[in-house]
Amino acid sequence: MRKAIAINGSPRMEKGYTALLLNAFIEGMTESGCEVELLYASRLKVKPCACGEMYCWYNTPGECCFKDDMQALYPKLKEADTLLLATPVYIPLPGAMQNVINRLCPLIKPLLETREGRTRARFRDDVKIRRIALLSTGGWWEKSNMATVVRIAEELAEDASVPFAGAVLRPHAFLMRNKGELTADGRAVLEAARQAGRELVNKGAMAEETLAAVSRPLISEEALRLRYNQWL
Repeated sequence: MRKAIAINGSPRMEKGYTALLLNAFIEGMTESGCEVELLYASRLKVKPCACGEMYCWYNTPGECCFKDDMQALYPKLKEADTLLLATPVYIPLPGAMQNVINRLCPLIKPLLETREGRTRARFRDDVKIRRIALLSTGGWWEKSNMATVVRIAEELAEDASVPFAGAVLRPHAFLMRNKGELTADGRAVLEAARQAGRELVNKGAMAEETLAAVSRPLISEEALRLRYNQWL
C-alpha cells in the first residue's frame, strides 16, 4: 500500500482553512488506496536546527544530534513514498513548520553534484520518499502571494532529487465559508481538492486543470481589497 506523511504547519491546526482543504485532499488520497498519517507541526516538540555544524552529515551521518519529537518522525518519513507539506502563508512560513523542514537534513546524504548550475544532493538510500507535494492557503487575492512557499517546497524536492508533484493553492481561503457555513464555491473547491488527492496517488502528480479549479478566484480583486480596507 502507498504511504504518505502529511504535515500541517498551521498554528490553528484542525481549526484552520489549511486543515479544511487538507482534509478533503487526504480523503481523495485514501479513496485511492493511500495510507496517510497526518501530523501537526505545532503539536510536535521540534527544536530549531541551530548548531550549524552539519553533525547529521559528517559527525553522526543520518542522525540528528537533537533528541526531540523528530526522532519519532524520522522512521515514519523513511517509510513514506509521499511527503505532503501543508501550510498557510505567513512570512513566509509559520515557525514550527520551518523548524520541521530544516530538521529534514539528516534524511539527505552529502553526496553533492551539480545539475543545471545548482549544487544538489539526494535522499539517503533508506529513505523511500519518491515525491514531495505542497498544499497552501492564504488570505490575499492572488495565488502568486504563495510563490515563496511554493519555491521552498520545490527547492526541497530538487535538493533531495525527487520530483515536485505540484502545489494545491487556495488564495482568499476564508471566502469558502460564509457565517461559518461552506458556500457553494467552497464545496466545489473541496471537491477539486479531493480530485487532486486522487490524482496524486494514481498518477504521481496533479492535473493543471484540477489545480486551477482549487485556486480559481471566488471574488474580484477589487472587491476583496475593498473588503479588507473598510476596516482602516
